[in-house]
Amino acid sequence: MTLRVLIVDDEPLLRAGLRSLLDNQPDLTVVGEAGDGGEVVDLVRRTHPDVILMDVRMPGVDGIEATRRVLAEVPEPPKVLVITTFDNDDYIYDALLAGASGFLLKRARKEEFAHAIRTIAAGETLLFPDAIRRLVTARPAASGLAPRPSSLTKRETEVLRLIATGMSNVDIAADLVISLETVKTHVGNIFGKLGAANRSQAVVFAYETGIVAPGHSLR
Repeated sequence: MTLRVLIVDDEPLLRAGLRSLLDNQPDLTVVGEAGDGGEVVDLVRRTHPDVILMDVRMPGVDGIEATRRVLAEVPEPPKVLVITTFDNDDYIYDALLAGASGFLLKRARKEEFAHAIRTIAAGETLLFPDAIRRLVTARPAASGLAPRPSSLTKRETEVLRLIATGMSNVDIAADLVISLETVKTHVGNIFGKLGAANRSQAVVFAYETGIVAPGHSLR
């Protein structure tokens, strides 16, 4: 299956480079480009991408607001992968809270871009635990998510801690010696109880509420 990608960045040269890189992948195709976040919702409706590569710092409508609009206004919206220059950018934090499925540095290798797109298209979240920890602990309790860690069962808390390390559902199933379907059930319950839209928001919540402590050992 070919994955459809929309590139959103205000730098024409970067867009051109990403298009060339991705169109050379056998299972990826670029279906559109935008230089401003205000164009994104309309483009998504016309091109039906599976994944958006979204710059966060753009004039006009930035990538954070564009992400919010896509997720709120488009039925069955695409996944959003934030691309940024610095991994300590506060914009990343806000984009994850807005519903982005992960982030990648613009200086990443071409193989990393392709892998990242395939990863989030498959329903996983692309997180870098150390970077998320730095971002969240620098801005405690700012997500607006309801602080209800006590509503999680012991097993759900355990699964959330493993999600925070960047582990996939398959990895969690192997680690806990439970079925993949059971992991998916736990993940769904976690999202529902925390009011989180995806794994990114759940991980931010885990750090803010102390379910995962800043000193927690990450894999």
